Amino acid sequence: MPRAPMHAESHQIARIGWLRAAVLGANDGIVSTASLILGVAASGADRQALLVAGSAALVAGAMSMAAGEYVSVSSQSDTEAADLARERAELANDPEMERAELAGIYVGRGLDHATAEIVAAQMMAHDALGSHARDELHINDLTAARPLQAAFTSALTFTVGALLPLVLAAILPMAWMVVGEAGGSILFLALLGGVSARAGGAAMMRPIARVVFWGALAMALTAGIGKLVGTAV
Repeated sequence: MPRAPMHAESHQIARIGWLRAAVLGANDGIVSTASLILGVAASGADRQALLVAGSAALVAGAMSMAAGEYVSVSSQSDTEAADLARERAELANDPEMERAELAGIYVGRGLDHATAEIVAAQMMAHDALGSHARDELHINDLTAARPLQAAFTSALTFTVGALLPLVLAAILPMAWMVVGEAGGSILFLALLGGVSARAGGAAMMRPIARVVFWGALAMALTAGIGKLVGTAV
């Protein structure tokens, strides 16, 4: 009997690595740059000061995001590599114990003992290290740490996010700067929440509410501090 043709599937989990970094970068770019611009604007500064502050926030933030993501995800990658090296040594020293361990995992997932032993033996014969990486260590191609990808994605999306409030600072009339910057940035955050939810296959309202609430809170606090400092000076 001919085998049924395989059909291509696309799962949202395949996007988790770059999607997390992208959403984090864009959100931080909007929130941090808009907050800084609002704080400086609330202090009574002129447009040039706003643009200098916003540009500095863009460059420093993008580099900080890239470095932070690279260091953080590299630590995860190092941990994964160490675990795989340890697992490789254990497979070389005591393969029977490792086979029994794998069979125990399959029993815990619902297979009877005899079937689990057969599956474990076949999996070990096919790809012993890969089987233990997936089923024991939960490391696979979809979720494995990729430091360079995370760093580049975060820096790029931070830059894109930061450019949005920076453009507002360049074009808005000074009389409307605080209101326009805050309103426009909240709109950008809402759009980001919707896009990230759509890319991740989730419902939209909760992600939108999350990013808008925390972004608005950050901007309000920064604007308040700017107002206090400006009044004191």
